[in-house]
Amino acid sequence: MKNKQDNIDDLNILRKIQNKPESSQRELAKELGFSLGKINYCINALKNKGLIKINNFKKNNNKLNYFYILTPQGFIQKTNLTIRFMKIKMKEYDELQKELESEKHN
Repeated sequence: MKNKQDNIDDLNILRKIQNKPESSQRELAKELGFSLGKINYCINALKNKGLIKINNFKKNNNKLNYFYILTPQGFIQKTNLTIRFMKIKMKEYDELQKELESEKHN
């Protein structure tokens, strides 16, 4: 079972890939604050789940360049993770508001 941080990591990777599919793993790792090994592991896990596809640039001499494409399941998962994340944040906000109100009255 994935923990909350794993879901946040997946969401952040899916968002980055959707916004800039030509990003290298090195760029993704730097932007997300991950090690290169972690981003490689996560991308392969997302690929194995069928959430992303990995393709080579066709006419590029550097065969190390890839681009990442969200699959339809990837879009659905990204949407579900976003909704779950927002629900958690709204609950945290409501709890903080209640805490502030109770402190105000004490």
